[in-house]
Amino acid sequence: MRFRPLRTASVPDAPPLPVPDPPEDMRAVVYDAPGPADALRTASAPVPTPVLSELLVRVVAAGVNPIDAKTRAGKGATSAIEAYPAILGYDFSGVVVKSPYESHPLQPGMEVFGMAAFPRTTGTYAEYTVVPTLSVARKPPSLSHVEAAGVPLAALTAWGLIVETAHAHEGQRILIHAGSGGVGHFAVQFAAYFGAHVTATGSGRNASWLRELGASVVIDYTTTRFEEVVGDVDVVIDLVGNVHDSTGTRSLGVLRPGGLYVMVPTGAWPGYAEAAAEAGVRATSYKVVPDGVALATIARLLESGAVQVYVDRVFDLADAADAHTELERGHTRGKVVLRISDD
Repeated sequence: MRFRPLRTASVPDAPPLPVPDPPEDMRAVVYDAPGPADALRTASAPVPTPVLSELLVRVVAAGVNPIDAKTRAGKGATSAIEAYPAILGYDFSGVVVKSPYESHPLQPGMEVFGMAAFPRTTGTYAEYTVVPTLSVARKPPSLSHVEAAGVPLAALTAWGLIVETAHAHEGQRILIHAGSGGVGHFAVQFAAYFGAHVTATGSGRNASWLRELGASVVIDYTTTRFEEVVGDVDVVIDLVGNVHDSTGTRSLGVLRPGGLYVMVPTGAWPGYAEAAAEAGVRATSYKVVPDGVALATIARLLESGAVQVYVDRVFDLADAADAHTELERGHTRGKVVLRISDD
């Protein structure tokens, strides 16, 4: 799957269909205070109002991410939430309802996907959301809204890790922990696409699938200590940290001198930078950037078939608590998505 030709995504010739004005209120999933998954409940909430360069989007589907569950539980982005009840969610795929101005490239009726600015604005576990235009792109025509909703945060994180931070290239050796998760399955594909030799950790049930995604070597973390079979790698993308079996600490020993360790999960290993310096390797954390330009590039890769999104489970909006419970079990392949409305 290396260096596949990149076709330009097709653009429909027909103009978008007229979009009715939004109602005053919408159906949403909210929570009244940090707590367990069953703190999530369905409620009526005002439809948000876009200002300046924001779009109002009717949400068809919303991705569920680990940061959502962390925030609901009182960690993650909780410190920035100013009032409750709050509406979670970053990822969305849907239809533009209102644009900033008449000649804006994203017009009412167009199908788009991207990231909301939660918690600065209401999240995407709702029938409508407002989003900055700079964090939105046209939805790939070949993807359903459910598939597209599983892309933005995970794929943009993987893009930032693999392309912008690791600078993946031919012959580079990259170890990716948790390669079968939401971010991981995109990271494996991007690294392989740009020619890197990819080693991924995952469970045995995902081994053949990870090889299909582009991993040259797959290590079953349930039966094999990765440091016993891999070493002298250029980059470690750590999507686990020290919350499980000291994965971060053990990773430093498999890097070549001066190699790069990238810590991704928030709070998963507070002392990674000092430990990396003592081990003679470089280290950085990473936080996703909601970049519509990068997302448009990813959309072209998805439309060309060079990269794919895998949706493991789909839940209705009212079952958001079940979606969080499933995600927190920690064995999701690819993404979990909420279906919010019909296309």
